[in-house]
Amino acid sequence: MTDVIGEAAKRARIRELNDQLRKTFTGGVVVCSAGVAAIPDAARSSALQAVRAFNRFDDDNDPYGEQDFGEIFSGDQRFFFKIDYYDRAMAGGSADPSDTAVTTRVLTIMLAEEY
Repeated sequence: MTDVIGEAAKRARIRELNDQLRKTFTGGVVVCSAGVAAIPDAARSSALQAVRAFNRFDDDNDPYGEQDFGEIFSGDQRFFFKIDYYDRAMAGGSADPSDTAVTTRVLTIMLAEEY
């Protein structure tokens, strides 16, 4: 039972940290794909704002309850965002994504066709 509670608490912390990064673009690294970098500034700004405002998580796009992936539409373009967890050196995956001391979060925003 303790492991279940511990895992639920870790998942809640991961969700909190992911929401912070997605909503504020702080607490990690934000990168845009080459396709997003190439669109006009106003379209890119609108897409970034849509990522920040996204809150439609469900079982289909968030099966683990970490709020680390989403699909947005801005203008006539479709985008995806994804949060990944790396170790602090960015050399591999994080051993514990709920622990900011050992994790660097990376939010990637891409055109859907780049996925």
